[in-house]
Amino acid sequence: MADHSEAASIAQVDAAEVPGVGGRYRWTICALLFAATTINYIDRQVLGLLAPELQHVIGWNEIQYGYIVTAFQAAYAIGLLLMGRLIDRIGTRIGYAVAIGIWSLAAMGHALVRTALGFGVARFALGIGEAGNFPAGIKTVAEWFPKKERAFATGIFNSGTNVGATIAPLVIPWIAVKLGWQWGFLFTGIFSLIWVIAWLTIYRPPQDHPKLSPAELRYIQSDPPESAAKLPWLQLVPHKQMWAFLIGKFLTDPIWWFFLFWLPKFLYTEHGLSLTSLGLPLVVIYNAASVGSIFGGWLPARFLKMGWSINRARKTAMLVCAIAVVPIVFAANMKSLWGAVALISLATAAHQGWSANLFTLASDMFPRRAVASVVGIGGFGGAIGGMCIATFTGFLLQLTHDNYVPVFVIAGSAYLIALLFIQLLAPRLTPANIDSEANS
Repeated sequence: MADHSEAASIAQVDAAEVPGVGGRYRWTICALLFAATTINYIDRQVLGLLAPELQHVIGWNEIQYGYIVTAFQAAYAIGLLLMGRLIDRIGTRIGYAVAIGIWSLAAMGHALVRTALGFGVARFALGIGEAGNFPAGIKTVAEWFPKKERAFATGIFNSGTNVGATIAPLVIPWIAVKLGWQWGFLFTGIFSLIWVIAWLTIYRPPQDHPKLSPAELRYIQSDPPESAAKLPWLQLVPHKQMWAFLIGKFLTDPIWWFFLFWLPKFLYTEHGLSLTSLGLPLVVIYNAASVGSIFGGWLPARFLKMGWSINRARKTAMLVCAIAVVPIVFAANMKSLWGAVALISLATAAHQGWSANLFTLASDMFPRRAVASVVGIGGFGGAIGGMCIATFTGFLLQLTHDNYVPVFVIAGSAYLIALLFIQLLAPRLTPANIDSEANS
């Protein structure tokens, strides 16, 4: 019952009517989120791309590289808890700028270190700053878009992860060869600072924005009104909806971290690709992921237009994505480079489609004032999972002399297991009853 009534309320205003009524300025804000996420993932990808080269220059082994990645994940986990809460308290405009300012300085700081320990410290600082991106982005989407459009808007800005990961292998190796590896890190930090200036210049909350028409503001605020009171974490944790989101992130985020930090090493080790020849396979993989992200956001919106409930639409889309990841279990034994690239491309596309819907579960089940905190807590779980897979992968590859099969088997099964937990904990995606608790 709750699902059908919620879908009916969302369907009261059709997105197709908006251009004739009040404009599309909200998509300018979405473009800023897309740009930030693109820069975010260029920053993250630099280390993975340069790892084979830095492994010789700095002299770390697979276990030490695993620890360097784990340092980032530990800071990211801590930062998600801190940044999510901070952004809910001080707002997205200042909170987002602070987060990106920190990660910009940390990214440039990589150029100053020369030891495995130094890289670990630099990655830790980067993780703290980058942890603010998705809590701020998801909260901004919740503030600027009605529920009907949030999955699509999330899919668009989340596709910046793939665009960033596509740009990086085309640009960073060239910079490293021409100017030295240090400039790969300096390049991304400078662009982060430019984004901060643009954000502070352009962004205001919808109700305060001078360029937003009254008609578009009414559309943005067309969902039932919600309380603006702050929520303590302890009020979120007992809810099954919180645990559905948290477990979903814990089980599936690590797979994306594995792709991000180990794909260049996998292609280098298993298929003999050099630093300058990694570009084309990675471009194919991450462009496929971009398509998957947008498709994953579009698919439930299409189901909603067909009259499906949010519960049915969201979970059907997630099931499609979960099944599409399964063939990656064969990638490690694939002798053909492009056969392996095809399987990995399908998996990364499916992951990003899954991710767009998983992120949107937070705004499906929690009020706007809690979204950044919920995403922060869930991201904390995902980063803890990332720590586990980073350390596990480092030891596995060192001890088995680069046997990737167990990791790809884990990747192929994680999403179906996660969806099972989500179904058990949130069978109807019923919104968490937080406001009534606060009033009781």
